[in-house]
Amino acid sequence: MKKCWFTWERRRRLSRDTWELVLTGGTSQDTAAITAPGEFVNIALPGRYLRRPISVCDWTKYHLILLVKEAGEGTRELIDTVPGTRLDVLAGLGSGFDFSPETVGTNPVLAGGGIGAAPLYGLAKRMKEAGQAFRIALGFRSEEDAIYVEEFSALNCPMEIATEDGSLGAKGFVTDLIPENAYVLACGPTPMLKAVHSLPQVTGGQFSFEARMACGFGACVGCSIQTAGGPRRVCKEGPVFRKEEIIW
Repeated sequence: MKKCWFTWERRRRLSRDTWELVLTGGTSQDTAAITAPGEFVNIALPGRYLRRPISVCDWTKYHLILLVKEAGEGTRELIDTVPGTRLDVLAGLGSGFDFSPETVGTNPVLAGGGIGAAPLYGLAKRMKEAGQAFRIALGFRSEEDAIYVEEFSALNCPMEIATEDGSLGAKGFVTDLIPENAYVLACGPTPMLKAVHSLPQVTGGQFSFEARMACGFGACVGCSIQTAGGPRRVCKEGPVFRKEEIIW
């Protein structure tokens, strides 16, 4: 974990309630704290006691890319931040995805639901750079809610999309896109994660959880969940947990 100062540079609307935010660090060391896809940052907002945890979509030497879904006053304030504003950011939080070939095998599935697609983009980029084969499966409510489809497509990897109303891709859910004998790396709302976890064709995987957080670095234990190994903090031991650890 590292406390950094990032400058709010620009935003881009992705859907009716989701935006891409680009933040710029003062030095290359600001993003160096991020060591794995699936980690998150915790952003302080003026006048707000609690920081806002946001999963990292992507990062470069000087830039931090976040996808933010408007979920309340705090995220609305973050989205509406004036360009040039300096933000107090805790970076490199949580435990991200382990995408080593020894762990994920030869052709894992990156399964994302809604805003859960965000950290999977950074994961897909780095797996592509490492020369690993994988498939992308994304699920959204409708075409209007779909995000980062063009960005994923630009990676030139096998990709399938499902929407609940059939307006984009197949009609159905992301669970309909999971093949036999699949190792999955999944992120999305809890019902989606639970559904993917329960599929008989899923032989193993890693699941990134969402949780309300206070401190964001493990001190308050307010985000703890019960696992096969006992209580675990989503912000510290997670947000990514292995399939065999998870208890619903």
